[in-house]
Amino acid sequence: MSASLDKYSRLAALRPARSAPPRPAALRAPDQEDSLAHLLGAGVARNHFGEHLAIRNWFSTPEFCEPSAVALELLSRTRDSSVTRRTRVALEDPSRWLFLDTETTGLAGGTGTYPFLVGIAWWDAGGLQVEQFFMRDFSEEHSLLHELAARLAERPVLVTFNGKSFDWPLLENRFTMTRAISTPRLAAHLDLLHPARALWKLRLGSVRLIELERRVLDATRLGWHREDDIASALIPQYYFDYLRGGSSEPLAGVARHNQMDLRGLAALFGKINSLLASQEEERDGIDSLDLFGLSLLAKRRGDHAAAAALWLELVVDPQDGVLACEQLAIHYERRAKDSARATEFARLGLAKLQRMRSSPRDPYGAARASRFAEKLLSRINRLEHKPSSKNRAGACLSVFNRCVK
Repeated sequence: MSASLDKYSRLAALRPARSAPPRPAALRAPDQEDSLAHLLGAGVARNHFGEHLAIRNWFSTPEFCEPSAVALELLSRTRDSSVTRRTRVALEDPSRWLFLDTETTGLAGGTGTYPFLVGIAWWDAGGLQVEQFFMRDFSEEHSLLHELAARLAERPVLVTFNGKSFDWPLLENRFTMTRAISTPRLAAHLDLLHPARALWKLRLGSVRLIELERRVLDATRLGWHREDDIASALIPQYYFDYLRGGSSEPLAGVARHNQMDLRGLAALFGKINSLLASQEEERDGIDSLDLFGLSLLAKRRGDHAAAAALWLELVVDPQDGVLACEQLAIHYERRAKDSARATEFARLGLAKLQRMRSSPRDPYGAARASRFAEKLLSRINRLEHKPSSKNRAGACLSVFNRCVK
Protein backbone atom coordinates (compact mmCIF):
# COMPACT_ATOMS: atom_id res chain seq x y z
CA MET A 1 0.00 0.00 0.00
CA SER A 2 2.80 2.41 0.90
CA ALA A 3 4.56 1.64 -2.40
CA SER A 4 1.40 2.50 -4.31
CA LEU A 5 0.98 5.80 -2.45
CA ASP A 6 4.61 6.61 -3.09
CA LYS A 7 4.14 5.98 -6.83
CA TYR A 8 1.13 8.31 -7.01
CA SER A 9 2.90 11.01 -5.04
CA ARG A 10 5.82 10.92 -7.52
CA LEU A 11 3.36 11.18 -10.43
CA ALA A 12 1.62 14.11 -8.77
CA ALA A 13 4.94 15.88 -8.39
CA LEU A 14 5.42 15.73 -12.18
CA ARG A 15 2.27 17.79 -12.84
CA PRO A 16 3.04 21.37 -13.86
CA ALA A 17 2.44 23.89 -11.10
CA ARG A 18 -0.27 26.49 -11.62
CA SER A 19 1.43 29.56 -12.99
CA ALA A 20 1.35 32.70 -10.87
CA PRO A 21 -0.43 35.69 -12.38
CA PRO A 22 2.00 37.86 -14.34
CA ARG A 23 3.21 41.00 -12.62
CA PRO A 24 3.16 44.39 -14.33
CA ALA A 25 6.28 45.00 -16.33
CA ALA A 26 8.96 46.98 -14.53
CA LEU A 27 9.37 50.44 -16.00
CA ARG A 28 12.68 52.00 -16.85
CA ALA A 29 13.28 55.69 -17.28
CA PRO A 30 13.06 56.83 -20.91
CA ASP A 31 16.13 57.84 -22.84
CA GLN A 32 16.89 61.53 -22.87
CA GLU A 33 15.93 61.83 -26.53
CA ASP A 34 12.52 60.23 -25.97
CA SER A 35 10.69 63.55 -25.68
CA LEU A 36 7.22 61.97 -25.87
CA ALA A 37 7.83 59.78 -22.82
CA HIS A 38 9.04 62.80 -20.85
CA LEU A 39 6.03 64.83 -22.02
CA LEU A 40 3.57 62.13 -20.92
CA GLY A 41 5.38 61.32 -17.68
CA ALA A 42 5.71 57.75 -18.92
CA GLY A 43 8.15 54.95 -18.29
CA VAL A 44 9.28 52.37 -20.81
CA ALA A 45 7.83 48.86 -20.35
CA ARG A 46 9.58 45.94 -22.00
CA ASN A 47 8.54 42.34 -22.60
CA HIS A 48 9.62 39.65 -25.04
CA PHE A 49 7.60 41.35 -27.82
CA GLY A 50 9.42 44.65 -27.45
CA GLU A 51 8.65 47.98 -25.78
CA HIS A 52 5.83 50.47 -25.27
CA LEU A 53 5.24 53.44 -23.01
CA ALA A 54 3.31 53.04 -19.75
CA ILE A 55 1.81 55.83 -17.63
CA ARG A 56 0.73 55.00 -14.07
CA ASN A 57 -1.29 57.25 -11.74
CA TRP A 58 -3.48 56.75 -8.66
CA PHE A 59 -6.45 58.99 -7.85
CA SER A 60 -8.40 59.31 -4.62
CA THR A 61 -11.58 60.09 -6.59
CA PRO A 62 -13.85 58.55 -7.64
CA GLU A 63 -13.90 56.47 -4.49
CA PHE A 64 -14.54 52.75 -4.45
CA CYS A 65 -18.21 51.77 -4.18
CA GLU A 66 -19.49 48.31 -3.34
CA PRO A 67 -21.69 47.09 -6.21
CA SER A 68 -25.29 46.38 -5.23
CA ALA A 69 -26.99 43.11 -6.06
CA VAL A 70 -29.53 45.01 -8.18
CA ALA A 71 -26.80 46.65 -10.28
CA LEU A 72 -24.96 43.37 -10.80
CA GLU A 73 -28.15 41.58 -11.85
CA LEU A 74 -29.12 44.30 -14.31
CA LEU A 75 -25.72 45.04 -15.84
CA SER A 76 -24.76 41.39 -16.30
CA ARG A 77 -28.05 40.34 -17.88
CA THR A 78 -27.69 38.71 -21.30
CA ARG A 79 -30.28 37.76 -23.89
CA ASP A 80 -30.57 34.21 -22.60
CA SER A 81 -30.49 35.51 -18.97
CA SER A 82 -28.00 32.76 -18.04
CA VAL A 83 -25.01 33.64 -15.87
CA THR A 84 -22.41 30.97 -15.22
CA ARG A 85 -20.98 30.35 -11.77
CA ARG A 86 -17.57 31.64 -12.94
CA THR A 87 -19.19 34.85 -14.15
CA ARG A 88 -21.15 35.36 -10.94
CA VAL A 89 -18.10 34.79 -8.73
CA ALA A 90 -16.05 37.27 -10.79
CA LEU A 91 -18.83 39.86 -10.80
CA GLU A 92 -19.22 39.74 -7.04
CA ASP A 93 -15.53 40.53 -6.55
CA PRO A 94 -14.87 44.18 -7.58
CA SER A 95 -11.11 43.59 -7.24
CA ARG A 96 -11.43 41.62 -10.50
CA TRP A 97 -13.02 44.49 -12.44
CA LEU A 98 -11.10 46.40 -15.10
CA PHE A 99 -12.36 49.70 -16.55
CA LEU A 100 -11.19 50.18 -20.15
CA ASP A 101 -11.15 52.94 -22.75
CA THR A 102 -9.16 53.24 -25.99
CA GLU A 103 -7.96 56.00 -28.28
CA THR A 104 -7.64 54.81 -31.87
CA THR A 105 -6.47 55.79 -35.33
CA GLY A 106 -10.09 55.87 -36.54
CA LEU A 107 -13.58 56.13 -35.12
CA ALA A 108 -15.22 53.62 -37.46
CA GLY A 109 -13.21 50.50 -36.54
CA GLY A 110 -12.08 47.97 -39.16
CA THR A 111 -8.89 45.99 -39.69
CA GLY A 112 -6.83 49.10 -40.43
CA THR A 113 -7.75 50.78 -37.13
CA TYR A 114 -5.18 50.60 -34.32
CA PRO A 115 -5.71 51.31 -30.62
CA PHE A 116 -2.58 53.39 -30.12
CA LEU A 117 -3.50 54.26 -26.50
CA VAL A 118 -5.23 51.77 -24.21
CA GLY A 119 -6.27 53.01 -20.79
CA ILE A 120 -7.25 50.68 -17.97
CA ALA A 121 -8.19 51.33 -14.35
CA TRP A 122 -9.11 49.33 -11.27
CA TRP A 123 -10.11 49.90 -7.66
CA ASP A 124 -7.10 50.06 -5.38
CA ALA A 125 -6.69 51.33 -1.79
CA GLY A 126 -10.13 52.96 -1.88
CA GLY A 127 -9.34 54.98 -5.01
CA LEU A 128 -8.67 54.36 -8.68
CA GLN A 129 -5.41 53.08 -10.14
CA VAL A 130 -5.01 54.16 -13.77
CA GLU A 131 -2.54 52.68 -16.24
CA GLN A 132 -2.20 53.72 -19.88
CA PHE A 133 -0.31 51.88 -22.60
CA PHE A 134 0.94 53.97 -25.51
CA MET A 135 2.63 52.73 -28.69
CA ARG A 136 5.11 55.15 -30.21
CA ASP A 137 4.73 53.43 -33.57
CA PHE A 138 2.83 50.45 -34.94
CA SER A 139 5.74 48.07 -34.23
CA GLU A 140 4.97 48.35 -30.49
CA GLU A 141 1.45 46.93 -30.83
CA HIS A 142 2.40 43.36 -29.86
CA SER A 143 4.12 44.56 -26.70
CA LEU A 144 1.09 46.68 -25.73
CA LEU A 145 -1.41 43.87 -26.36
CA HIS A 146 0.71 41.37 -24.42
CA GLU A 147 0.65 43.67 -21.38
CA LEU A 148 -3.11 44.22 -21.73
CA ALA A 149 -3.71 40.46 -21.90
CA ALA A 150 -1.79 40.04 -18.65
CA ARG A 151 -3.99 42.59 -16.89
CA LEU A 152 -7.17 40.95 -18.19
CA ALA A 153 -5.97 37.59 -16.91
CA GLU A 154 -5.93 39.11 -13.41
CA ARG A 155 -9.13 41.12 -13.79
CA PRO A 156 -11.45 39.44 -16.33
CA VAL A 157 -14.57 41.60 -15.70
CA LEU A 158 -14.47 44.40 -18.25
CA VAL A 159 -16.36 47.67 -17.64
CA THR A 160 -16.74 50.04 -20.61
CA PHE A 161 -18.91 52.77 -22.12
CA ASN A 162 -19.99 51.64 -25.59
CA GLY A 163 -17.14 49.13 -25.40
CA LYS A 164 -19.29 46.20 -26.48
CA SER A 165 -19.85 47.87 -29.83
CA PHE A 166 -16.45 49.50 -30.36
CA ASP A 167 -13.50 49.10 -27.98
CA TRP A 168 -13.63 45.37 -27.28
CA PRO A 169 -14.46 44.17 -30.84
CA LEU A 170 -11.56 46.32 -32.07
CA LEU A 171 -9.18 44.81 -29.49
CA GLU A 172 -10.41 41.28 -30.27
CA ASN A 173 -9.60 41.94 -33.90
CA ARG A 174 -6.11 43.24 -33.06
CA PHE A 175 -5.37 40.20 -30.85
CA THR A 176 -6.41 37.92 -33.72
CA MET A 177 -4.26 39.85 -36.20
CA THR A 178 -1.12 39.28 -34.11
CA ARG A 179 -1.38 35.47 -34.55
CA ALA A 180 0.82 35.25 -31.48
CA ILE A 181 -1.24 36.57 -28.55
CA SER A 182 -4.45 34.78 -27.60
CA THR A 183 -7.53 36.90 -27.14
CA PRO A 184 -8.18 37.14 -23.38
CA ARG A 185 -11.29 35.35 -22.17
CA LEU A 186 -13.60 37.67 -20.27
CA ALA A 187 -15.63 36.47 -17.31
CA ALA A 188 -18.15 39.28 -17.91
CA HIS A 189 -18.47 42.53 -19.81
CA LEU A 190 -20.48 45.35 -18.23
CA ASP A 191 -21.30 48.17 -20.63
CA LEU A 192 -22.72 51.30 -19.00
CA LEU A 193 -24.02 52.95 -22.17
CA HIS A 194 -27.40 51.18 -22.18
CA PRO A 195 -28.36 51.80 -18.54
CA ALA A 196 -27.16 55.41 -18.96
CA ARG A 197 -29.53 55.81 -21.91
CA ALA A 198 -32.43 54.37 -19.94
CA LEU A 199 -31.74 56.61 -16.96
CA TRP A 200 -30.89 59.96 -18.55
CA LYS A 201 -31.81 60.15 -22.23
CA LEU A 202 -35.30 61.47 -21.45
CA ARG A 203 -33.84 64.41 -19.54
CA LEU A 204 -30.55 65.05 -21.34
CA GLY A 205 -31.08 63.86 -24.89
CA SER A 206 -27.34 63.25 -25.33
CA VAL A 207 -25.75 60.62 -23.08
CA ARG A 208 -22.16 61.14 -24.19
CA LEU A 209 -19.83 60.51 -21.27
CA ILE A 210 -18.71 64.14 -21.20
CA GLU A 211 -22.37 65.28 -20.98
CA LEU A 212 -23.05 62.85 -18.15
CA GLU A 213 -20.02 64.18 -16.27
CA ARG A 214 -21.23 67.73 -16.68
CA ARG A 215 -24.91 67.24 -15.87
CA VAL A 216 -25.20 64.07 -13.78
CA LEU A 217 -21.91 63.48 -11.96
CA ASP A 218 -20.58 65.91 -9.37
CA ALA A 219 -17.36 66.81 -11.20
CA THR A 220 -16.47 69.53 -8.68
CA ARG A 221 -16.58 67.12 -5.76
CA LEU A 222 -14.65 64.55 -7.75
CA GLY A 223 -11.96 67.15 -8.33
CA TRP A 224 -11.67 67.40 -12.08
CA HIS A 225 -12.74 69.54 -14.99
CA ARG A 226 -12.60 69.35 -18.79
CA GLU A 227 -12.37 73.02 -19.71
CA ASP A 228 -9.20 72.38 -21.74
CA ASP A 229 -10.28 68.97 -23.06
CA ILE A 230 -9.67 68.05 -26.70
CA ALA A 231 -12.33 66.89 -29.17
CA SER A 232 -12.47 63.12 -29.74
CA ALA A 233 -12.76 63.64 -33.50
CA LEU A 234 -9.30 65.27 -33.61
CA ILE A 235 -7.44 62.50 -31.76
CA PRO A 236 -6.61 60.26 -34.77
CA GLN A 237 -5.14 63.23 -36.66
CA TYR A 238 -2.97 64.22 -33.70
CA TYR A 239 -1.46 60.73 -33.65
CA PHE A 240 -0.85 60.61 -37.41
CA ASP A 241 0.78 64.04 -37.25
CA TYR A 242 3.11 62.74 -34.55
CA LEU A 243 4.01 59.64 -36.61
CA ARG A 244 4.90 61.89 -39.55
CA GLY A 245 7.34 63.85 -37.41
CA GLY A 246 4.96 66.55 -36.23
CA SER A 247 4.55 67.93 -32.74
CA SER A 248 3.96 65.53 -29.87
CA GLU A 249 2.45 68.25 -27.66
CA PRO A 250 -1.22 67.44 -28.49
CA LEU A 251 -0.68 63.83 -27.36
CA ALA A 252 -0.40 65.01 -23.75
CA GLY A 253 -3.99 66.23 -24.13
CA VAL A 254 -4.97 62.88 -25.66
CA ALA A 255 -3.53 61.00 -22.67
CA ARG A 256 -5.34 63.30 -20.25
CA HIS A 257 -8.61 62.90 -22.21
CA ASN A 258 -8.31 59.12 -21.92
CA GLN A 259 -7.50 59.38 -18.24
CA MET A 260 -10.57 61.55 -17.63
CA ASP A 261 -12.77 59.09 -19.54
CA LEU A 262 -11.60 56.28 -17.24
CA ARG A 263 -12.30 58.29 -14.11
CA GLY A 264 -15.66 59.35 -15.51
CA LEU A 265 -16.48 55.72 -16.30
CA ALA A 266 -15.75 54.63 -12.72
CA ALA A 267 -17.76 57.56 -11.32
CA LEU A 268 -20.64 56.74 -13.66
CA PHE A 269 -20.81 53.20 -12.34
CA GLY A 270 -20.98 54.61 -8.82
CA LYS A 271 -23.88 56.89 -9.81
CA ILE A 272 -25.84 54.10 -11.54
CA ASN A 273 -25.15 51.79 -8.61
CA SER A 274 -26.42 54.29 -6.03
CA LEU A 275 -29.58 55.03 -8.03
CA LEU A 276 -30.43 51.36 -8.50
CA ALA A 277 -29.87 50.63 -4.81
CA SER A 278 -31.77 53.71 -3.57
CA GLN A 279 -34.91 53.52 -1.47
CA GLU A 280 -37.89 55.90 -1.71
CA GLU A 281 -36.78 58.02 1.26
CA GLU A 282 -33.37 58.53 -0.38
CA ARG A 283 -34.72 59.95 -3.65
CA ASP A 284 -35.36 63.54 -2.62
CA GLY A 285 -33.79 65.90 -5.13
CA ILE A 286 -33.62 63.34 -7.94
CA ASP A 287 -35.08 64.69 -11.18
CA SER A 288 -38.45 63.13 -12.02
CA LEU A 289 -37.28 62.09 -15.50
CA ASP A 290 -34.32 60.28 -13.92
CA LEU A 291 -36.77 58.42 -11.67
CA PHE A 292 -38.80 57.55 -14.75
CA GLY A 293 -35.65 56.13 -16.33
CA LEU A 294 -35.04 54.16 -13.13
CA SER A 295 -38.53 52.69 -13.45
CA LEU A 296 -37.79 51.62 -17.02
CA LEU A 297 -34.67 49.79 -15.80
CA ALA A 298 -36.74 48.03 -13.13
CA LYS A 299 -39.24 47.04 -15.82
CA ARG A 300 -36.40 45.77 -18.03
CA ARG A 301 -35.08 43.48 -15.33
CA GLY A 302 -38.59 42.10 -14.75
CA ASP A 303 -39.20 43.79 -11.40
CA HIS A 304 -42.65 45.13 -12.31
CA ALA A 305 -43.62 45.78 -8.70
CA ALA A 306 -40.61 48.11 -8.23
CA ALA A 307 -41.40 49.86 -11.52
CA ALA A 308 -45.03 50.39 -10.47
CA ALA A 309 -43.91 51.78 -7.09
CA LEU A 310 -41.71 54.33 -8.88
CA TRP A 311 -44.55 55.33 -11.21
CA LEU A 312 -46.79 55.86 -8.20
CA GLU A 313 -44.12 58.21 -6.77
CA LEU A 314 -44.12 60.14 -10.05
CA VAL A 315 -47.89 60.46 -10.50
CA VAL A 316 -47.98 63.68 -8.46
CA ASP A 317 -45.38 65.40 -10.66
CA PRO A 318 -47.09 68.18 -12.67
CA GLN A 319 -45.16 67.41 -15.86
CA ASP A 320 -43.86 63.85 -15.88
CA GLY A 321 -46.85 62.46 -13.98
CA VAL A 322 -48.56 62.02 -17.35
CA LEU A 323 -45.92 59.47 -18.41
CA ALA A 324 -46.29 57.68 -15.09
CA CYS A 325 -50.08 57.53 -15.52
CA GLU A 326 -49.71 55.92 -18.93
CA GLN A 327 -47.28 53.30 -17.61
CA LEU A 328 -49.55 52.54 -14.64
CA ALA A 329 -52.50 52.14 -17.00
CA ILE A 330 -50.47 49.65 -19.03
CA HIS A 331 -49.28 47.86 -15.87
CA TYR A 332 -52.76 47.44 -14.39
CA GLU A 333 -54.24 46.36 -17.72
CA ARG A 334 -51.59 43.87 -18.77
CA ARG A 335 -49.90 42.76 -15.55
CA ALA A 336 -52.34 43.21 -12.69
CA LYS A 337 -55.41 42.51 -14.88
CA ASP A 338 -57.28 45.30 -13.11
CA SER A 339 -59.25 47.20 -15.76
CA ALA A 340 -60.80 49.61 -13.27
CA ARG A 341 -57.41 50.81 -11.98
CA ALA A 342 -56.04 50.93 -15.53
CA THR A 343 -58.96 53.16 -16.57
CA GLU A 344 -58.48 55.33 -13.48
CA PHE A 345 -54.85 56.10 -14.35
CA ALA A 346 -55.58 56.60 -18.05
CA ARG A 347 -58.24 59.18 -17.12
CA LEU A 348 -55.89 60.82 -14.60
CA GLY A 349 -53.23 61.12 -17.30
CA LEU A 350 -55.74 62.71 -19.67
CA ALA A 351 -56.82 65.18 -16.99
CA LYS A 352 -53.20 66.13 -16.33
CA LEU A 353 -52.69 66.74 -20.05
CA GLN A 354 -55.72 69.01 -20.16
CA ARG A 355 -54.34 71.12 -17.30
CA MET A 356 -50.98 71.56 -19.01
CA ARG A 357 -50.21 74.57 -21.19
CA SER A 358 -47.94 74.38 -24.23
CA SER A 359 -44.67 76.26 -23.86
CA PRO A 360 -43.79 79.00 -26.39
CA ARG A 361 -40.27 77.53 -26.44
CA ASP A 362 -41.63 74.22 -27.72
CA PRO A 363 -43.79 74.86 -30.81
CA TYR A 364 -44.36 71.13 -31.25
CA GLY A 365 -45.48 70.52 -27.66
CA ALA A 366 -49.19 70.91 -28.44
CA ALA A 367 -48.97 68.40 -31.30
CA ARG A 368 -47.19 65.86 -29.07
CA ALA A 369 -49.75 66.37 -26.31
CA SER A 370 -52.55 65.83 -28.82
CA ARG A 371 -51.03 62.54 -30.00
CA PHE A 372 -50.55 61.45 -26.39
CA ALA A 373 -54.15 62.31 -25.59
CA GLU A 374 -55.30 60.24 -28.56
CA LYS A 375 -53.43 57.22 -27.17
CA LEU A 376 -54.98 57.65 -23.74
CA LEU A 377 -58.49 58.08 -25.21
CA SER A 378 -58.10 54.92 -27.28
CA ARG A 379 -57.01 53.03 -24.16
CA ILE A 380 -59.97 54.33 -22.14
CA ASN A 381 -62.43 53.36 -24.92
CA ARG A 382 -60.96 49.88 -25.11
CA LEU A 383 -60.98 49.38 -21.33
CA GLU A 384 -64.58 50.54 -21.08
CA HIS A 385 -65.55 48.45 -24.11
CA LYS A 386 -66.76 51.51 -25.97
CA PRO A 387 -66.78 51.70 -29.79
CA SER A 388 -63.82 53.79 -30.87
CA SER A 389 -65.43 55.63 -33.75
CA LYS A 390 -63.53 58.35 -35.57
CA ASN A 391 -66.29 60.87 -34.84
CA ARG A 392 -66.15 60.19 -31.08
CA ALA A 393 -62.36 60.34 -30.96
CA GLY A 394 -62.34 63.48 -33.08
CA ALA A 395 -64.84 65.22 -30.81
CA CYS A 396 -62.82 64.31 -27.67
CA LEU A 397 -59.59 65.53 -29.23
CA SER A 398 -61.24 68.75 -30.33
CA VAL A 399 -62.25 69.44 -26.73
CA PHE A 400 -58.79 68.49 -25.51
CA ASN A 401 -57.02 70.78 -28.00
CA ARG A 402 -59.15 73.74 -26.92
CA CYS A 403 -58.24 73.02 -23.28
CA VAL A 404 -54.48 72.98 -23.76
CA LYS A 405 -54.32 76.17 -25.85
